[in-house]
Amino acid sequence: MKNPSDPQAVERLARRRAGAKMGWYVHAVAYLLVNLLLVGLAASLGQRWAVFPLLGWGLGLLIHGAVVFLVAPGGNLYERLLAHERKALGAGDPW
Repeated sequence: MKNPSDPQAVERLARRRAGAKMGWYVHAVAYLLVNLLLVGLAASLGQRWAVFPLLGWGLGLLIHGAVVFLVAPGGNLYERLLAHERKALGAGDPW
């Protein structure tokens, strides 16, 4: 963000971050509901195939969460790396 004192820029960034986090929560709820249904269906048939979509989709959910909460701007990891790079370049941390 170029000018943190600009209220419109702050609002846009806040909305983008909140939207990304909300998207992950919707993804997590869909994952839980669908996989509960699949596990119930597989169990009623005496089969264990439901573990495959659980693991595959679970990996996708994990990666989605890592991007939203760790890597994307506003995530703790991103902010720490940014501060480290500023320091290494001699710019210091303006915040």
